[in-house]
Amino acid sequence: MFDFLNNLKIVQSDDALPGRQTPIISSEKSYINNRSLNGPWPSEYETAIFGMGCFWGAERLFWSINGVYVTSVGYAGGFTPNPTYEEVCSGQTGHAEVVQIVFEKNNCSYEKLLKIFFESHNPTQGMRQGNDRGTQYRSIIIYGNEIQKENAQRVKDIYNTNLLSKGFNCITTEIKSFDHYYLAEIYHQQYLSKNPNGYCGIEGTGIKFI
Repeated sequence: MFDFLNNLKIVQSDDALPGRQTPIISSEKSYINNRSLNGPWPSEYETAIFGMGCFWGAERLFWSINGVYVTSVGYAGGFTPNPTYEEVCSGQTGHAEVVQIVFEKNNCSYEKLLKIFFESHNPTQGMRQGNDRGTQYRSIIIYGNEIQKENAQRVKDIYNTNLLSKGFNCITTEIKSFDHYYLAEIYHQQYLSKNPNGYCGIEGTGIKFI
């Protein structure tokens, strides 16, 4: 019981697991389109990083959107370098399960991705998403520049007002600057393409963005 309660508080940096210098995976390619998961990518591409519960379902939401070049899943928002899945699930890394979306700026706007992000999960639940509980399942946006930060806050505020008017609690989504993104183990990558009937705990509120 106490382990469960501790897993609902983000670990402090001094108490986080030490991790390792070597990446869990390195030069991997997407199971869907054989494109590199870790770049480099041409200058016309930008990245978005979102955490919205189990990253299997989160990745599936984005990989077929027009203008999206490649997606991957990984860990971000915490302290432990190159963590394993088991370490992230322990709550002792500070990381969230996230999806990284590489998109062509001229064909897919960051705002469009933000709207999909907010509509496709329940961003009011704190350290959980449905039955998945723990800090790794928190709602989080990792922004890469000031424009992304401003757009994320603006879209969050608009959707928060909409949810409050429908009787929901305030949005708990964390908006945090990019530090590191660590690719998750290869069996997690494009998991629901490899296993179409696999688990997906992603579920939205049913409230559309206005």
